[in-house]
Amino acid sequence: MEFIPNKDDDTKMVSKVVSFDEVVKTSIETFRNTFGSDPDVAACAPGRVNLIGEHVDYNDGFVLPMALPMVTVIVGKKNGTPSNCDVLTCFEGTDEDKRAQFDSSSIAKGIPKWLNYIKGVMFHYGQTIPGFNAVVNSNVPVGGGLSSSAALEVATMTFLEQLTGKKIERSSDKALICMKAEHTFANMPCGIMDQLISVCGQRNRALLIDCRNLITQQIPFDAARLAVLICNSGVKHELSTTEYPARRKQCQQALELMGLKSYRDANERSLNALICADEVLLRRARHVITEIKRTAFAAEMLKANNFEQMGKLMTESHKSLRDDFEVSCHELDILVEAALGAPGVLGSRMTGGGFGGCTVTLLRKDSIEDAVKEIDTIYSRKVGGKYRARFFLAEPADGARIINLNNY
Repeated sequence: MEFIPNKDDDTKMVSKVVSFDEVVKTSIETFRNTFGSDPDVAACAPGRVNLIGEHVDYNDGFVLPMALPMVTVIVGKKNGTPSNCDVLTCFEGTDEDKRAQFDSSSIAKGIPKWLNYIKGVMFHYGQTIPGFNAVVNSNVPVGGGLSSSAALEVATMTFLEQLTGKKIERSSDKALICMKAEHTFANMPCGIMDQLISVCGQRNRALLIDCRNLITQQIPFDAARLAVLICNSGVKHELSTTEYPARRKQCQQALELMGLKSYRDANERSLNALICADEVLLRRARHVITEIKRTAFAAEMLKANNFEQMGKLMTESHKSLRDDFEVSCHELDILVEAALGAPGVLGSRMTGGGFGGCTVTLLRKDSIEDAVKEIDTIYSRKVGGKYRARFFLAEPADGARIINLNNY
């Protein structure tokens, strides 16, 4: 659900529901108009928002994401050729070619860039893939830190399983294939969180992931009383060529200086080894160590319905990301500050890789409209009209799944 300020009356908020059915129907219609037949295979996978546990998935930490109702959909069918693939995307906001053909028997990364996520999954899938036609559609915002890339990768994996009849049994193996695709075909050294929550999400559950051994635990989320508000700053990030790889390298350097093999073996006393070595590495490691601890505690608080403490931990996470890990930005800080002063808000933080994208705010359900109005007013005033925030209300949703085309 997207909240948009009503220009005629700023005291009201108008909700616009982006329907899952609309995304599927548009995909089917586009396929029919493009390829002259109906698709017979369809799959989808969601984006995600991470409640807490940022930049620790590649450091053996704990993360606590939830799957979003917003999804990427792929519909298609075999086209009778051994390996000719023809894919069309309905993604908005891309200035690249929206249709591309390639050979599944000789996959190589290239342009358009969006196709590399699909190609990467196909390459690492490890099965012979026949020629197919497909349409890709999505209502996951691109560049907003809600993991549109993982949604595309996992949707591709789920689509390929149906197309080939070759199922990958273990959820963790599916996520690992998709993560490897992002590493090798999109040049993004991400952790496992985004792909695993896209595979394993459940309605009204957050997912505690132990990124060291990929053990997961479904954590009940009281959707009757709580709301998760995602605020898109409007600032887009491009992490693979900027600061994300640098942060990952710094974390590894700090770990080596502490004489440890895993951050799970570290505690705050371990930081003493960095005091005289490197101030930047000290702060990077301090964020990772404290964030792992915060996330494990947050899962316990969510289970215990201690929402006030859960909110405080989220806010502490933002301060650490801002000051120690230095991945926030002016606009994200304004959104968090505005949220923390709004009615009914329990906690707020940046989410995703950083340098733009979104914040995630935990608040009481009966305070949504008042909180959105106040955050929007403050953000609009302080950023000087350069960016306009967009607000999405989300509840934990199901992960990747097959779509029954008979329903459409």
